[in-house]
Amino acid sequence: MSFLQQQNLRNASLSRRTLLRGTGAALALPWLEAMMPRRATASTADPQANDQAPVRMAALFVPNGVRQDKWTPAGEGREFELSSTLEPLADVRDQLLVLTNLWNQASNAGDGHYVKTSGFLTCTTINKSLGIDLNCNGQSMDQVAAASAEHLTPLPSLELGMDPVTTGVDTNVGYTRVYGSHIAWKGPTTPLARELNPHLVYERLLRSARPGGKSSERDTLLLDQVIDDAKQLSKSLGVEDRRRMDEYLQSVRSIEKRLSRQKQAGALAWKPRVSMDSLQAPPKDVPDEFPEHVRLMLDMMAIAFQTDTTRVSTFMFGNAVSGRSFAFLDGVTGGHHDTSHHQNSAEKLAQYEIITRWHVQQYAYLLNKLQSMKEGEKTVLDNSMILFGSGLRDGNSHSPRNLPILLGGNAGGRIATGQHLSFSPNTPLSNLYLAMLNAFGNPTNQFADSTGVLPGVLAS
Repeated sequence: MSFLQQQNLRNASLSRRTLLRGTGAALALPWLEAMMPRRATASTADPQANDQAPVRMAALFVPNGVRQDKWTPAGEGREFELSSTLEPLADVRDQLLVLTNLWNQASNAGDGHYVKTSGFLTCTTINKSLGIDLNCNGQSMDQVAAASAEHLTPLPSLELGMDPVTTGVDTNVGYTRVYGSHIAWKGPTTPLARELNPHLVYERLLRSARPGGKSSERDTLLLDQVIDDAKQLSKSLGVEDRRRMDEYLQSVRSIEKRLSRQKQAGALAWKPRVSMDSLQAPPKDVPDEFPEHVRLMLDMMAIAFQTDTTRVSTFMFGNAVSGRSFAFLDGVTGGHHDTSHHQNSAEKLAQYEIITRWHVQQYAYLLNKLQSMKEGEKTVLDNSMILFGSGLRDGNSHSPRNLPILLGGNAGGRIATGQHLSFSPNTPLSNLYLAMLNAFGNPTNQFADSTGVLPGVLAS
């Protein structure tokens, strides 16, 4: 940013597309009051400016269902008590919708997990395929939203995951395992690749290295490259904006340090080590690193939303039929998929509950992080919709009825949060997605097998 541009900040608002620049690098900015029209001030909330804050949408997918008898809150409407499994969400209860009795009818047509994974956001029935004619017969809800906003952000959407694509055929049900590795579909035959490596996500979001730049230049921490520009910009900002900038830069520095430690340790749990004779095997699990990997990926999503690098994202905690060991949790000894097939064993049910609660804790971590990110008179969470759920109610039954579905954030006031909404049995999940698309700013009357906007979700 030139000195003349800095001087012009006094007379013109700062663009949301402004970047901090350094040698071969660029860093997006969070929302600042300087980005509001100059007629607005910190003491006079501008309704129009607040309404113009971008709405974000994310979907977090949990494989293998949940322990169903410990999931549903007591009470309905605004008078409800979080269940023991959902208790980690207590701090963001007023920003939460718990939705009961939704189902994905189209995924009832297939066996096992695969139809319920690839069809989670499409609400369509995928082709039963061994891998040649891969087809989900629709477009996922997130990509419908992304298509309406792709011209507004550097990245149309951000797809994140933990496990590499699983290949081969599950002979038990006759589906290619590839279906179990995707929830985001740009089109019927186009599943979107997920990024698994936090280092690469970070560079994709925040770095704009010169083509052919020297390796020493590329290895320099991004914040170190742009810090001079950040200091110059801070001189032109008000007190509150300087505080926001300091908090943002500290957050970036924290992530860089964590990534650097992981890199120096040489133990990148998310990089699969697969030999040619074991292509079907998942990468070796490193239990004590999996939680940090998850947190880093959620941090990447949060920064992407905070900097308006993208407004749409998906994250898969694991692929369908994930057998990941959760022995890093006290009281758990087995893999996720095996534990979910509990056959009403008290021991397995207890472990299933611990695993379910752990996933909810990670969701709570993301919601609280977004809640801490100020955006004018609101927060990034205020301006977001963060879906959390699974394509199965219970891993033992594989039922797509009464799915465990949560929605956090009120989409800039468009979602009526702070409720437990219970519907008549077999209410279409697609009705929720229709409401979310309308709240995102993409008014539509139909999505997949929807029969109308889900009552009570949109603020009146």
